[in-house]
Amino acid sequence: MINAHYIANQWQASTSLEDIPVIDPSSGETYSSIARGTAADIDAAVSAARLAVGETFDGPWGSLSALERSRLLARLGAAVLEHHEELAQIEARDTGKALKVARADATALARYFEYYAGAADKLHGETLPYQNGYTVLTVREPHGVTGHIIPWNYPMQIFGRSVGASLAAGNACVVKPAEDASLSLLRLAQIAAEVGFPAGAINVVTGYGYEAGAALCSHPGIDHISFTGSTTTGTAVSKAAAERHCPVTLELGGKSPQLVFADADLDEALPVLVNAIVQNCGQTCSAGSRLLVERSIYEALVEQLSQRFRELRTGPSALDLDMGPLINQKQQRQVREFVREAEQAGITVAARGQVVAEAGSGGYFQEAVLFRDVPPDSRLAREEVFGPVLAVMPFDDEAEAIRLANGTEFGLVAGVWTRDGARQMRLARKLRCGQVFINNYGAGGGVELPFGGVKASGYGREKGFEALLGFTTLKTIAIKHG
Repeated sequence: MINAHYIANQWQASTSLEDIPVIDPSSGETYSSIARGTAADIDAAVSAARLAVGETFDGPWGSLSALERSRLLARLGAAVLEHHEELAQIEARDTGKALKVARADATALARYFEYYAGAADKLHGETLPYQNGYTVLTVREPHGVTGHIIPWNYPMQIFGRSVGASLAAGNACVVKPAEDASLSLLRLAQIAAEVGFPAGAINVVTGYGYEAGAALCSHPGIDHISFTGSTTTGTAVSKAAAERHCPVTLELGGKSPQLVFADADLDEALPVLVNAIVQNCGQTCSAGSRLLVERSIYEALVEQLSQRFRELRTGPSALDLDMGPLINQKQQRQVREFVREAEQAGITVAARGQVVAEAGSGGYFQEAVLFRDVPPDSRLAREEVFGPVLAVMPFDDEAEAIRLANGTEFGLVAGVWTRDGARQMRLARKLRCGQVFINNYGAGGGVELPFGGVKASGYGREKGFEALLGFTTLKTIAIKHG
């Protein structure tokens, strides 16, 4: 049990007398608990962070040079690799994800710290041409204290991309993990203290979004908010921040399309198309949940996909199958309702995967489901399921493919499969989204690649060097010297 927050490099008991049970999604059993954070706990964490930064960046964290921050981040990356299996095991049990996915997440976490360790001392301003007698320059400065609301689907990865970048820029951080997935981040905060991060640089307060999360968003001591989660909650976060003119980065939902043309290499595309919807049991904001296929190859591709889907196995995290369980009972009900509603509407199920016998009845398991001939105006084609459900639909030409791809409120990611170089570039420019992948999907999750969306998928960018810009403010200095 971890019934305390990690604030200023030490465990701090919550002001709440209640805890939140930690449930294993693979069994439905409670195996631990976390503290139910309050506004007072958030205030304590923010106070610790502000002391670490200092009023004029003169605190034990704020006064460190970029080189010193870089070295600490490098140490943390190395420590993550030393604790790689421990962190993967913690997150796998906490979230239900297959062990291979959790291990990949731990590897990515280390890579984020390595990347931002290398980037910390590369952040610089410019000199600007101006009138004679003046020298004008810009400098980039940290916001001060940043708040991070981390979702339950990829806790370690999203901590790395948002907190890692913020630390590299010189901010101190207050982190509110999802109540369904807090354990790996609490352990990570401990590890950060062990490698030498000053007290208050990294603070983790657990609890519910409507309590601890809301308090974080409205706290006057938070200078920037990074939120990853649902579009609905993102709207609430944005409104709370706007009340005090606090900048926000929002990475929200998606209904990402993959467009497959007749000239595509289907042997190369097929495993990627499947993985894009079943990775982490479909609980990925950038999941390739809509598959748009040129009509001339539609039947052949649906048949090949069907064969793959029938082979997909779902079971407990420890079995390390194609998929683990969904995160909780609420998510399981939501996914099942999508499937039930689509079936009742007469949409054809082309194939289903299977839940293995070893799964038992207590876990939150959902087999992969492949729907074909999905009407573009259906709920299944337009709304985010956040589960292993793929909607396939045909198109006749490039114009229709673009119209279908852009035809939802979301705009996070798109995939394009074609050998035609001109078509590749046309679609890359015409698709309304934050990332376009051509003859691949996700580019192996590279930490170097800026990530974020348009429309209801959010705004701002994390990952890559671009994230450092969002975690800083730009100051202009004009010097008159005659």
